[in-house]
Amino acid sequence: MNEVDTVQIVALTGWLILVGGALASHRLNWSKALRMAFVWMAIFMGVFFLFGTMRGA
Repeated sequence: MNEVDTVQIVALTGWLILVGGALASHRLNWSKALRMAFVWMAIFMGVFFLFGTMRGA
């Protein structure tokens, strides 16, 4: 593991802390938070696959 990997891990940890704080500030219940996370994950995966198939064409 080099310096770039270490910086990426630190940055990812920081982003996860920010996201967790934002979710906690909205005081959502766990089922609603998980549902929102799955919806966003589906949106990003759909966009990823859409551009992935366009690139391969």
